Amino acid sequence: MKNREIAGIFNDIADLLEIKGENPFRIRAYRRAALNIESLTKDVGETPKDELLKIPGIGKDLAGKIEEFVKTGKMQAYEDLKQEVPGGLSMLLSVPGLGPKTAKLLYDKLKIKNLKDLEHFAREHKLSSLPGIKGKTEENILKGIEMLRRGMERQPLGKVLPVANDILEQLRKQAPVNNLSIAGSIRRWKETIKDIDILATSSDPKTVMTAFVHLPHVKDVLMHGPTKSSILTHEGLQVDLRVVEEDSFGAALAYFTGSKAHNIRLREMAVKSGLKINEYGIFREKDYRKLGGRQEEDIYRVLGIPYIQPELREDSGEIEAAMEGRLPELVALSDIKGDLHVHTKRSDGSHDFDELIEEARKRGYEYIAITDHSKGLGIAGGLNEERLMEEKKEIEAINKRLKGFRLLAGVEVDIRSNGHMDFSDDVLKEMDIVVASIHSGFRQGREQITQRLVFAMRNPYVSVIAHPTGRLLGERDPYDVDMDEILKVAKETGTAMEINAYPLRLDLNDTYSKMAKEKGVRIVISTDTHVINQFDYMAYGVSIARRGWLEKKDILNTLNYSSLAKALKR
Repeated sequence: MKNREIAGIFNDIADLLEIKGENPFRIRAYRRAALNIESLTKDVGETPKDELLKIPGIGKDLAGKIEEFVKTGKMQAYEDLKQEVPGGLSMLLSVPGLGPKTAKLLYDKLKIKNLKDLEHFAREHKLSSLPGIKGKTEENILKGIEMLRRGMERQPLGKVLPVANDILEQLRKQAPVNNLSIAGSIRRWKETIKDIDILATSSDPKTVMTAFVHLPHVKDVLMHGPTKSSILTHEGLQVDLRVVEEDSFGAALAYFTGSKAHNIRLREMAVKSGLKINEYGIFREKDYRKLGGRQEEDIYRVLGIPYIQPELREDSGEIEAAMEGRLPELVALSDIKGDLHVHTKRSDGSHDFDELIEEARKRGYEYIAITDHSKGLGIAGGLNEERLMEEKKEIEAINKRLKGFRLLAGVEVDIRSNGHMDFSDDVLKEMDIVVASIHSGFRQGREQITQRLVFAMRNPYVSVIAHPTGRLLGERDPYDVDMDEILKVAKETGTAMEINAYPLRLDLNDTYSKMAKEKGVRIVISTDTHVINQFDYMAYGVSIARRGWLEKKDILNTLNYSSLAKALKR
């Protein structure tokens, strides 16, 4: 799929235009187009021009650039822009937290044009001599370099899973496969991924391997064997494909899904029972008689414990829970009744009510909450009090004609640096749901950030804290917050914590989600949708909930509308 490549180019163009000091509206147009293209579930490279023009943020100019790239493999306007801006500047912009103005300053004054020089100058405190750069800035630059290097080793699940799924789809079309599955950390829905593991069965492994090494994703072939091959994709991901025997597929799937720690525990259990487990099956040690392996469930059945879902296989108590009959009945995507964090074109979304309602109904939802930004977030077109009340009246009018579906009138209200809400209580009390979040001051100290969130939760009209740690995977570390205190106050005040399903957020993470469950704090799984295709992100949020051992009863938006309305009022 060309989506990621084109989105990456549009983001690069926005960066380069920002360096040049171009019109901010033009810069924002490229960033919005990049976001919308990356959110598409179909290949933009195979989309006709008239369909391209229906994508929010894509006009004739950008549609033409997309067509040009699909046909020629390059975008001339992008190539020309790169010639106008020194190459070293683009490299500096890849460092999280290093903006265009600072990058240009470093390049112009110190001729810094690679990571090695940047790190050296920062460690030697030679940057703080420049105007606007302080010791804290140098510290943040070093953190950004570290984050960038981590990102080179592991990529966010949201960027890797679509590539893996597309490879599976291509293999099903082009190769004689029977069973076919993703394994490894992707199957466990880990938030960051190092490489892609795929398992298959086939009566003709040679043909499968030939098809695999000739897929359009292939940048380099690392190994091409009769039953195992490895490739490097254009995104820099290593993909390993193994073809195994039908009778061993389940055992191989369990083995290559991991985690390593979980597998070690299973092998220890097997040894104590006179058994042996490997990727070929589970065997009786004394005569090597095979007792199972065709199905993954065979491994757990022979060991005498219930099947453990892949998301739980981290040696974090799941073995003990299985042995004691305490495994949770994990929440499923089909349990979700609605989405409680959705934006419209009135702030920084791309659609109006009717389109959002239609898309939500396709997913079988009973409701969605409209939560446009509040006035303090001007860059996102935040609503003032008057516009918010107008939106609420429109929602009430729509609800009168809707049958079997409801819109909740909500707002994503900004938590200011001093902890106060961006709207008065007189405004907030009129809303069906209030989602409060932090969008600035990420580098405040632990005590101040914690108190901002506590102050918000103690407001009687705040229903949910959105993306509670503020992280963006590979781009921004979570802010320093006392999560024990946050969850304690959430329980006291009845405030729900959000699992934000946007793939670069996944915030709360699985560890904090499990802590919330243990403390009796209710969870909301929401997509933060700005483009209707982003409703698909709910699967990512559910995966985090499952990794956090959450069940249907722990999630507010598994309730039907009437039960949810009562819960929100409480």
